[in-house]
Parts: sequence; C-alpha cells; structure tokens
Amino acid sequence: MRELLMIAAMALVGCGSAPSPSKAPASKASETPAPTNEKAEVPTPETAEESPHVDVPTSCDQGVDKPCVMPRAFVKQLCAGAFPELALFFFAKGTPWTRVYVAVRQAEPFNGLGGPSSDKNLEFDEELLVLSENTPNLGGMSVSGVGNSYDVLRWDGTCATLQAGEVRLQRPPQPKHADVDWKRLDEEVRDALSADGTIADLAHRRRQECKGVTMGVVSDKCEKADTALRARVVKLIREGFALPRPSRVP
Repeated sequence: MRELLMIAAMALVGCGSAPSPSKAPASKASETPAPTNEKAEVPTPETAEESPHVDVPTSCDQGVDKPCVMPRAFVKQLCAGAFPELALFFFAKGTPWTRVYVAVRQAEPFNGLGGPSSDKNLEFDEELLVLSENTPNLGGMSVSGVGNSYDVLRWDGTCATLQAGEVRLQRPPQPKHADVDWKRLDEEVRDALSADGTIADLAHRRRQECKGVTMGVVSDKCEKADTALRARVVKLIREGFALPRPSRVP
C-alpha cells in the first residue's frame, strides 16, 4: 500500500505544469527614421545686390533747389570712387548745383560715404559743390552742437563730408580749388581741353619740364608748369568752356 502511495505521488510530480517559457524580448525600434514627404531645404548662395544704374544728373533732385543737390543714389555711386572728369563737368559755368566755400582754416577730407578721399586737407575759401544734405535724426530732441552736414564734391573728383558750420554760401573774391591732376584725366578730356591754345602750350611745357615723372620729387620747373596747367584748366571751366560729357561715369 505504501508503495502504491509513493508511486502515485511521483506521478503527480511528473504531471506538474512545466515552467512557462520566458517572454521574447520586445523588438527594438528601427534606428532609421521613417521617410517623410518633406523636402530638405537646400541653402542657396545669396545674390549680391547690384546698385541700380543712375544717369548723370543735370538738374536738382526732385525739383529741390535750396540747396540744389543730386539724387542720393547717384551721390553714393559718385562718392564710392574718384571721378575728376565728372568734377570738371559738374563745376562748369551755368550748372545748377549749389556752390559753397570752406569757412574754416582747414578741414579734414573725410568721406562720410565710405569712398576714397584726397590726401590733402580742404583749405579756407576752397570751392565745393553740394551733393547732398544730411539731417540728423534726433527724435524731436534739440541737441546743442549737432546740425546738418553736407556731402560735397571737390575739383579733384573726390568727395568730403563737412558740417554746416564749416562752409558758407558767400563767394570769396578768389575761390580756391583742389588740385586737378592733369595726368589722371581721361585722354578724351585732355584732348578736348587742349583745343584751348593756352592749355596745349602749358601741357607741352609740362611734358618737357616733368619728363614723364609722375611720383616722388620733381623739379621746381615741373611743379610750376603743373601748377600753371591746373590753374588754367579751372579758369577755363569757370569761364564756360564746353566740356563734353565724360565717358567714365559711376
């Protein structure tokens, strides 16, 4: 009997439930993101902004004649370089631009529009053309010592920016001028000016005295010949010499 009970117990143990299988590990999410319909933005190089071409002005900007200034867009292009031929064209007798004269002993040739400037200071009584008038934005406040400034053109074709107190409208008996560099003028302009007999003679004399020297120390005779030629060019333009419109423009 005891043996039968032991056999029965062993049978029950053998029929016990088998251990449940371990659960399979959850599958890992794919590391590759699902494709989308959105297109990636491809950076494109920025297109350089080109300055619009502005014709050489012959009249006051928008009919404003006090002072008579040039269009701002043209002034920016003009003052980004140096255009001695255009200076002669604009300083010609009868042009409408407002003339002003340096009212201080000397002024630095600072070009507020970022272009090149002369290496020579502006001198008392130097003749200038007003290109544009700058009015500071003070938000309605009144600040002592802060006033308008002017972008001006010199006879040598460079620009300068002066405060209103540094110039005056009254013409002096003998206005001065920045040096007009004969050798830097375009050939067509030199040829046109040489139609004047005095200019032709002075240019010939300058070639003889300077002998092609353009830099460094020059002789006194060369300096005198160059000075006489520059003075004659300015005098001729002031008297109304009909200079053709230069081909080299901003």
